[in-house]
Amino acid sequence: MRALVVDHSDAGPVRFADVDEPVPSTGEALVEIRHIGLNFGELNYVRQWPAGAVHGHDAAGVVVRAASDGSGPPVGTRVAVGMAPHAWAERVAVSPASLGTVPEGVDLADAAALGIAGVTAFRVLRKRSLLARNVLVTGASGGVGHFAVQLAALAGARVTALVGSPERAAGLRELGADRVLTDLAETGDRFDLVLDTVGGPLVAQAWSSLAEGGTIHLVGYSSGQETTFPSGALFGFGEPRSIATYGDMTPTSEELTDLLGFMAAGRLSAPVGLRGDWQDVGNAVQALFAPKVRGKVVLDVA
Repeated sequence: MRALVVDHSDAGPVRFADVDEPVPSTGEALVEIRHIGLNFGELNYVRQWPAGAVHGHDAAGVVVRAASDGSGPPVGTRVAVGMAPHAWAERVAVSPASLGTVPEGVDLADAAALGIAGVTAFRVLRKRSLLARNVLVTGASGGVGHFAVQLAALAGARVTALVGSPERAAGLRELGADRVLTDLAETGDRFDLVLDTVGGPLVAQAWSSLAEGGTIHLVGYSSGQETTFPSGALFGFGEPRSIATYGDMTPTSEELTDLLGFMAAGRLSAPVGLRGDWQDVGNAVQALFAPKVRGKVVLDVA
């Protein structure tokens, strides 16, 4: 079968290759993949994976062989694959713990956009009550950011979306952002929770805008820049503020099920900014890195 594998050469980060068919264990289902969802991190930091390995973690498709131990969905079930290894292939053996059943009315391509981005936003935002709280989402035009804006608004938060340019602000108010900024200096608000996907100097700026008892959750560092705090910035009185890292790779089935339910109910939309054929993965990667894509890249598997 064909798959996208890790390529460490200048032509990378991925290339097509013929690979062996997956052999499911007793606790794995065999899924025929119809769509894959690209993520900036797994492509930008591709050297963290061995060359030649089938790459990717997010996809959607149909179960063609149920797990032989009786766990998981039956044959014919439409499923979203989230945070599962080796997902960018024509078929993948995957644990039911990484699958979410796609309800009727939800497009499989939209389901493929969930995975890392949707689950990350969901897990961070449900750590505390957001009702009437001030929430800042940085890098709000990206995949995680689009989901975070919607989910924070659903939870009753006052959402501020921060983007890199006016062009990348399109559609965020319609998704639930109360304000869309291109510079954090444009507001004097204090935030109870910051979901940061950018890193670099922006983290220090967000820290200075953090309310007492507030937390900055670091879920990405797309800027690639270092963070330096001014002398004395980390000292303060009042209820403690905190910075939390994120790296939760536990099974995603529960969160995928919840997110797909929101989609089916019309309360959550998939931020698909680029849709194409996986044969054009090279162009899709370039557009993602540019960055020219607002939201997620989803590619159809022929």
